[in-house]
Amino acid sequence: MTQRPRTMRLACMFSSVLLFGAAGLLLFISLQDPTELTSQQAPGIKFSRPRQPHHDIPPGGSKDGDLEVPTGRVSRDLSSRAPRGFTLPVPDQPQLLLQRGTRLRLRQRRRRLLIKKMPAVATSPANSSDTPFIQLGPRTLDGRWISLHRSQQERKRVMQEACAKYRASSNRRAVTPRHVSRIFVEDRHRVLYCEVPKAGCSNWKRVLMVLAGLASSTADIQHNTVHYGSALKRLDTFDRQGILHRLSTYTKMLFVREPFERLVSAFRDKFEHPNSYYHPVFGKAIVARYRANASREALRTGSGVRFPEFVQYLLDVHRPVGMDIHWDHVSRLCSPCLIDYDFVGKFESMEDDANFFLSLIHAPRNLTFPRFKDRHSQEARTTARIAHQYFAQLSALQRQRTYDFYYMDYLMFNYSKPFADLY
Repeated sequence: MTQRPRTMRLACMFSSVLLFGAAGLLLFISLQDPTELTSQQAPGIKFSRPRQPHHDIPPGGSKDGDLEVPTGRVSRDLSSRAPRGFTLPVPDQPQLLLQRGTRLRLRQRRRRLLIKKMPAVATSPANSSDTPFIQLGPRTLDGRWISLHRSQQERKRVMQEACAKYRASSNRRAVTPRHVSRIFVEDRHRVLYCEVPKAGCSNWKRVLMVLAGLASSTADIQHNTVHYGSALKRLDTFDRQGILHRLSTYTKMLFVREPFERLVSAFRDKFEHPNSYYHPVFGKAIVARYRANASREALRTGSGVRFPEFVQYLLDVHRPVGMDIHWDHVSRLCSPCLIDYDFVGKFESMEDDANFFLSLIHAPRNLTFPRFKDRHSQEARTTARIAHQYFAQLSALQRQRTYDFYYMDYLMFNYSKPFADLY
């Protein structure tokens, strides 16, 4: 009888030891750094097909072979490409959006962004202030490069916050050839440029051709060579591995413009001058649909489209002809919520931004961004004042709807509302 209670006591003690051991193991696991648990995961980009359909992928798009980006964005560290003559180490910035699970851990490992880290002359402690240590060179005594660098940081911050707020699903999307179809490639200096029409794209393609050694000067390159030649390759012409390699290792940049000004610039260029494509294709359809009692001549040629008619076409969900790259959203042309561009320039500060970028990629010193107007050189460039004159032809509702149409571009690139009555 005494043997049985002793056996029961031993069994209870053994069970207690097992329970304490299991509890200790669970406590140890819970205290581990989650980033250490994923240290064996490859930080690169994997090819796969999306698991769910996406509204912005055309029918049959999945056949192109998607490039899945685990972090949701393609980025790289260009710390070796600082402007000539100065170095600028900058501590990592806090992440703007924390994701749960694997996406959080992977994004924590991919926080290195262009210009946020430049070649260090002294090690910055992890808890140092946001003000970087700067060693000025002869080209930076006036602080101009420092100001441009900080401007880039702010533009990328604003863009990333807008994407995090309104394009959260982009983290689960895959890069397809359609997403990179507007990106031009320059292999010698390892540059990817996303073309935004009416934001200096003609001159940027001239610069890329000079960088590639296809011309000695931007002034030597004619308009037709820029737009209708095949000297520059697009990223979607490469195979999967070629696209993946360039997205992962090249400097990716785009230049944007105030949306209303860009729209007016496109209208003036395509509809206020003779054009053998836009008049018969777009003009005829616009006049036929939105002009009451249109003349036979206008219906036959499609010339003389008025700006309010053009805006009616733009805002019509059942527009008679499709969208065109000259007035499409930048967010659709370049997919900045999916592809993490290293450099975001603006048309309004083109000269400074462009030459800063050329310095970052170590372009030849004699290469500067050209100032000449590509077409209709006798005509003044579209400015804010000219854009206001065109939009004054519209009703308040039409202006509001046009602003809504370009809302993401206004938000992502931090442009102010062009009219006080917009909400």
